[in-house]
Amino acid sequence: MPPSDEAIAAHVPESRTLPGDIAIWLFILTELIVFGVLFVSLEAARLDAPRAFANGVRTLHVEAGLANTLVLITGSFFVALAVAAIRHGRARACTLLLLAGAMTGGLFTLIKVTEYQALIDAGYRLGSGIFYSFYFLATAFHLLHVLIAMLVVIIVAARCRFAAYDRANHTGVETAASFWHMVDLVWIVLFPLLYILP
Repeated sequence: MPPSDEAIAAHVPESRTLPGDIAIWLFILTELIVFGVLFVSLEAARLDAPRAFANGVRTLHVEAGLANTLVLITGSFFVALAVAAIRHGRARACTLLLLAGAMTGGLFTLIKVTEYQALIDAGYRLGSGIFYSFYFLATAFHLLHVLIAMLVVIIVAARCRFAAYDRANHTGVETAASFWHMVDLVWIVLFPLLYILP
């Protein structure tokens, strides 16, 4: 007896698609290329001026960098839970989790600005040498992305609050989450490059 249509369907693997809008993935790819060039340039500069980088790393507050790493990972956790919530039709939980994720972005910003102020007070600025040029430019560029991600997540949370998304229609939430995770991933690479490697 041939298998039923239901049995055949049960063994057909579900088609996999990227979460969110395809446009965000094209944007993410572009941003990752830009950050990739930045990372390669940073490493080339480190090889060219190892003493300047080793001395520069010693002036940073590794605790602040580690705290910001944990903060962004926590934010990604909240945002991932928000996606899971809306996929189950829990719009209120999704809204609250997105706002929690945005708050971690605010905490990241506060820690980073405090760290900038401590370095400036100690006499280190953008023009204080090759290491500080890379440090301030790379982290400020990343901070800009954190602020954009926060804004996007807050807008999506507001739309979620007013029933723009549900179990069947949640591409916007997935799109915002994808961008947030990209920002998190970039920091996870940037943190050891700037704070740990001599």
